[in-house]
Amino acid sequence: MKGWPAVIAVMLGIFAIVTTEILPIGLLTPIGSSFAISDGTAGLMMAMPGVLAAFAAPAVTVATGRFDRRPMLCALVLLLAVADVLAAVAPAYWMMLVSRVLVGIVIGGFWSIGAGLAGRLVPPGSTGRATAVIFSAVPLGSVLGVPAGTFIGGAAGWRTAFAVMAALTAGVLVALIALLPPLPAERVTRPGVLGGLLRAAGIRSGLLVTFLVVLAHFGAYTYVAPFLERVTRLGPESVTACLLLYGAAGIAGTFIAGSMAERRPRATFGVAAGMLAAATLLFPVLGTAEIGAIALLAVWGIAYGAVPVCSKTWFAKSAPDAPEAASVIFTASFQATFSAGALAGGAVVDRASLSTVMVLGGVTALVAAAVMGWSGRSAR
Repeated sequence: MKGWPAVIAVMLGIFAIVTTEILPIGLLTPIGSSFAISDGTAGLMMAMPGVLAAFAAPAVTVATGRFDRRPMLCALVLLLAVADVLAAVAPAYWMMLVSRVLVGIVIGGFWSIGAGLAGRLVPPGSTGRATAVIFSAVPLGSVLGVPAGTFIGGAAGWRTAFAVMAALTAGVLVALIALLPPLPAERVTRPGVLGGLLRAAGIRSGLLVTFLVVLAHFGAYTYVAPFLERVTRLGPESVTACLLLYGAAGIAGTFIAGSMAERRPRATFGVAAGMLAAATLLFPVLGTAEIGAIALLAVWGIAYGAVPVCSKTWFAKSAPDAPEAASVIFTASFQATFSAGALAGGAVVDRASLSTVMVLGGVTALVAAAVMGWSGRSAR
């Protein structure tokens, strides 16, 4: 069990971050009403953290390269708690946006440091499982965090939801202080190190496939709830149940991919991309019926649950001598594409239809699978 309590603490840190990042999805309408702003303006709360995280990932990691990683993670979680408090008491929308700026900084810094710590916390043979545990926080945030936050917001107001999140984050800070061992910097991440990695073929191909798969997913998944409501014609309770099923499948996909990606990251990533492509391409055909939508969301959840683990493992194996620098590139690319996918999907939905955005997402995922097949043959 050596090191596993620390792994759980890091997982809880990412859970708090993911939940805070996507909490406004379920509270967008009441927040917009409170500040008398449009849905589009309120949507900035979702776009800003991802964009800022893409810049914060290299900036924070390079600036703090010589610091022990334990106090750095604790400081970032403390900053997250401050961001939640600012959101809870925001008298105007500008303060809410300041809160989201802080969230973006935390995402970039914590993910870059924490995502690559599994190998330093547990024995080498357990690295794959530990990585899966850490990344299980991503679907857990969707399954538990957002529905709970939305429920609290509906029962006691959206400000209460952020206040509860601040309290939870404070508890995570206590866990990190108590459970993390000292983690002195092993290799200082300098701009030159990042530049050198970007010239490596494995890193460049990893960036390309991560961009394509994450773009495909978020371009389509951001609008899956409207599809279920307007095309499948499900009621609010059925939509919630479907999304919970998707999240549960995502947790399963994370753990299934954990050990497989450690042995064959490219092949596992390729299978995940193929499953995601099949689910999104078939959604306009089979997703019009409730049973078809449920089945496809289960496949989709398993596929996307594997994506962060596969991507992180790909980068780590492409840069075994610079794991933290590889995590920086993973975080920056992932978060930038998160925002790009949501914005691109919105543009397609406004100009075409919900079914079109699903098909385009599927085609993009197919291209990613083809690129992985080509890069695998090149590597061999």
